[in-house]
Amino acid sequence: MNRHLLHTPEGVRDLYGMEYRKKRKVEELLHQSLVLYGYEDIQTPTFEYFDVFSREIGTTPSRELYKFFDKEGNTLVLRPDFTPSIARCAAKYFQEEHRPLRFSYLGSAFTNTSNLQGKLKECTQLGAELVGDSSVEADGEMISLVVHALLGIGCKRFQVSIGDVEFFKGLCEEAGLDEETELELRACISGKNYFAAQELLQERQVEEPYLGRLLRVADLFGNVCAAAGHCMTGSGKEKAVYPLAAAREMAHNTRSLDAIRRLEKLYEILKLYQVEDYVSFDLGLLSKYKYYTGMVFKAYTYGVGEAVAKGGRYDHLLAQFGKEAPAVGFVMVIDSILEALSRQQVEIPVPGPATELVYTPGKYSECLQEAMRMRRQGIPVCFNPGEREGGSHA
Repeated sequence: MNRHLLHTPEGVRDLYGMEYRKKRKVEELLHQSLVLYGYEDIQTPTFEYFDVFSREIGTTPSRELYKFFDKEGNTLVLRPDFTPSIARCAAKYFQEEHRPLRFSYLGSAFTNTSNLQGKLKECTQLGAELVGDSSVEADGEMISLVVHALLGIGCKRFQVSIGDVEFFKGLCEEAGLDEETELELRACISGKNYFAAQELLQERQVEEPYLGRLLRVADLFGNVCAAAGHCMTGSGKEKAVYPLAAAREMAHNTRSLDAIRRLEKLYEILKLYQVEDYVSFDLGLLSKYKYYTGMVFKAYTYGVGEAVAKGGRYDHLLAQFGKEAPAVGFVMVIDSILEALSRQQVEIPVPGPATELVYTPGKYSECLQEAMRMRRQGIPVCFNPGEREGGSHA
């Protein structure tokens, strides 16, 4: 036998036994939170036409897609991201629907990257999309849902960082940056490569004060006290702090200022949801996906280095598929959440193994009736043969 056949390709893995039971339980608990907020399940194909995830859509780069051809010669890809697929469905099946639509999904996503650093090429994602609502209240619902879902699985030590790409775009527009430079700068700041950001702006001959403002974006982060633009000192006097107060002082254009005002209103909504203790603000938070148009966020927790949940507003994506509708959504990475729960030693309430019921040749009918009775009561039963004379199984 070829021993190589026993191994999985790099970046994928098998799950079974207790580990898989825990994964299914976490998926179930997270899904319950989505149901409580009124989200309905939707299932999209594992693979789509290449154009659904094209550069124009603004999703995963082509080099990171699993591409193949059907017999007609069409280029197909394994989905790297659910959001464009959901947008396609909404445009196809709900073209004339104008009320808000709430979708939830669960499935595998695939990224063909050689720089794994412990990441899986196939990961399980669960998420929600709210289509047809452009309000800041919809943004608040998304973040509240993420917080309550994480709390529902026993995760306590986490923080949701919130930003707004409109603030960054306003600064870029004010500095006169072209789209190519803006995208390169976004990649540098998103990757926390500030030296590369500075070098890029100097190469493009961006002068002060614009150069300094763009580089300072990465420093605009802080807790919820800072979000309101002030906090109380020991003497009871207000003290200006980061990030939104500093961002407001730095911005000299309407686009960026509107983004700050929206984030301030968002914080007030999150207080009504009573989740403000779990959020902070980071104006340097920028997604690699180009389709985001406003508020973006990522949720981090102890035990894993990458975000366990991420999302944001994408008001122009559905227009790519023929439906003019704003939208906001998020995705939760189940594999990363499981890793975090394990390292935080959070107990996941999963059922134990099935009860084993052993029968002998002369007692088969009697034992079978007992097994059927237990199963009717909801008790899992493994019905196994006992040993015959000589030690062999029946």
